[in-house]
Amino acid sequence: MTTADSTPAPAGTTPLTDDDWWRTAVIYQVYPRSFADGDGDGTGDLPGITGRLDHLADLGVDALWLSPFYPSPQRDGGYDVADYRAVDPRYGTLADFDALLARAHALDLRVIVDLVPNHCSSEHAAFRAALAAGPGSEERALFHFRDGLGPDGALPPNDWTSMFEGPAWTRVTEADGRPGQWYLHLFDPSQPDWNWDNPAVRADFERTLRFWLDRGADGFRVDVCDALVKAPGLPDWPRPTHGVIEPVDGVMPPMWDQEGIHEIFRAWRRLLDTYDGRRILCAEAWLPPERAARIVRADEMHQAFNFRFLETPWQAAGLRSVVDASLAANDAVGAPTTWVLSNHDVMRHASRFGYDGPVALEHGVGADDPQPDRPLGLRRARAATALMLALPGSTYLYQGEELGLPEATRLPDEARQDPVWERSGHRIRGRDGCRVPLPWTEDGPAFGFSTRSTTWLPQPSDYGSYAVAVQRGRPDSTLELYRTLLNQRRRYKLGEGPLVWETTSEDVLHFRNGAVEVVTNFGQRPVPLPPAVSLLAASEPVTTHVPPDTTVWFSRDPLR
Repeated sequence: MTTADSTPAPAGTTPLTDDDWWRTAVIYQVYPRSFADGDGDGTGDLPGITGRLDHLADLGVDALWLSPFYPSPQRDGGYDVADYRAVDPRYGTLADFDALLARAHALDLRVIVDLVPNHCSSEHAAFRAALAAGPGSEERALFHFRDGLGPDGALPPNDWTSMFEGPAWTRVTEADGRPGQWYLHLFDPSQPDWNWDNPAVRADFERTLRFWLDRGADGFRVDVCDALVKAPGLPDWPRPTHGVIEPVDGVMPPMWDQEGIHEIFRAWRRLLDTYDGRRILCAEAWLPPERAARIVRADEMHQAFNFRFLETPWQAAGLRSVVDASLAANDAVGAPTTWVLSNHDVMRHASRFGYDGPVALEHGVGADDPQPDRPLGLRRARAATALMLALPGSTYLYQGEELGLPEATRLPDEARQDPVWERSGHRIRGRDGCRVPLPWTEDGPAFGFSTRSTTWLPQPSDYGSYAVAVQRGRPDSTLELYRTLLNQRRRYKLGEGPLVWETTSEDVLHFRNGAVEVVTNFGQRPVPLPPAVSLLAASEPVTTHVPPDTTVWFSRDPLR
């Protein structure tokens, strides 16, 4: 999949085999707490997901990725895992997982599960054993325990800060009641980092991989995979490390993207390749395209999220640049490029595109903050999605974006559960606004999400107007736009590429992907369409011109 400014290579390439499904797949992220509630307790669960899989099959996606459903105290939305080889009772049982998998496969949907290898919950049995065993023990060697600095060890071992604000170290109280060692947590104190220099950690995670692969899982999305290996000696790094992380003076921060991660990924790839069918690994790594591409070399992971694309504002030149850089970096290693606009960690793109200035993706919005322009945000979000789904490679969608669901920007502060809210001293509201339970019906308890009206995060009162039942079959709805785009993407094999730029300007992007041409108007005035074209899809109503903040797909072949 390449970009060019001239005629693409001749058609007639070999059709993709089933083992290559991941190269062009559209994968839908399910956040289990907020997708559908099957038992009426106000929290989503695995049976609820199983009961709504027809929605995903009808939408036209190829796979679903399940965010963590493991036993967890839920101090970080399930990303604090207490047992990697079980199902949290609030979500169901292993039998429920097996039933979900069987139903998904019957609908030709593959299932990707979330792997959280950088850290676990402080309630994990191994960490509790480490606390009890004391300094110098084999149990503590599974984590990063260190003596503190200063004459009485009262200072953290280094200056690293947590991604959730505050220091990345917490001091423990030893069995005799005295202040003791410190342990590393790049996120919340309830999430101690595993020590991946320890072979026992590597062996245990291989057992976890086999556990889910043996049950039939089609692969893993790997959380914070670029942080597994830390630089020897854990040197100080007095610089910020938020967002897409790049080298400083040619040096990566000591807690991110160290060379040792690649050995781990190669071992996992060898393991996955022993299973029938193509089981995949997708990297969550907030890295620039050229560094993320090193993770998806032929013997490592299959995909890596394209966070540079997600971070790019609504602006033609910036998007053209990141598309070119992404395709070039991944083409160089023979990997597909992925595209993503929303997920469980960032403000929904239907809201963030409603701001004209920079947006802090993970900071959230409260009732007393400046509010997004909802109509503008939705219009741009529809156009951005139409542009994204025409690009070659694989795409990830986040639950509810097919409804044009906005961020819940007026959540009561007392309802917030993201740990960053407390860790930041109520300065950063966090990610709860994109995790609110989905609306399935216009009215009724919890808008069809549950039989109980009270949900684990409160739903905004207007969410019923975005419900699946309201939008299904309505030609102008965002849901039907997604269905059309996904149908045409599959029909014209847009995931296979190649992409060829026609003309671009400050206000317009125009490219070809096979028989399909795509025009996105970023400007404030309509842009004329070429004469006598066949319209395939449009994010807004179109006649002879493309309106502002609109993407159009068309073909010059009237037979198409």
